[in-house]
Amino acid sequence: QVQLVESGGGLVQAGGSLRLSCAASGRTFSSYRMGWFRQAPGKEREFVASINWTDGSTLYQDSVKGRFTISRDNAKNTVYLQMNGLKPEDTAVYYCTAKQGGVVLATTPDRYPYWGQGTLVTVSS
Repeated sequence: QVQLVESGGGLVQAGGSLRLSCAASGRTFSSYRMGWFRQAPGKEREFVASINWTDGSTLYQDSVKGRFTISRDNAKNTVYLQMNGLKPEDTAVYYCTAKQGGVVLATTPDRYPYWGQGTLVTVSS
């Protein structure tokens, strides 16, 4: 049973930084792709970033490139999302996700079968 537990959300001023963590358990994730999605009030869930657990290759949504960094710590079975230069439009619930097949890129929610409970990020202007 895959379990994903996010932490690190909170309230931050525009221009500030936060680091989200996702503790993964229940499987060996070496062949998985891990991702972060977000959902703002009244909007659809959208892709933010993903990482191939095996080789660390990454993919980002255009609006977060250069500001957000996804990474993983193999020893801790944890995936991180470092968010710098936060903007009010980054306000959302952020979800950690996982799927088998780390090489295959996927940016839609239906491609990821495993989800965490979400953590709220609020960016004030």
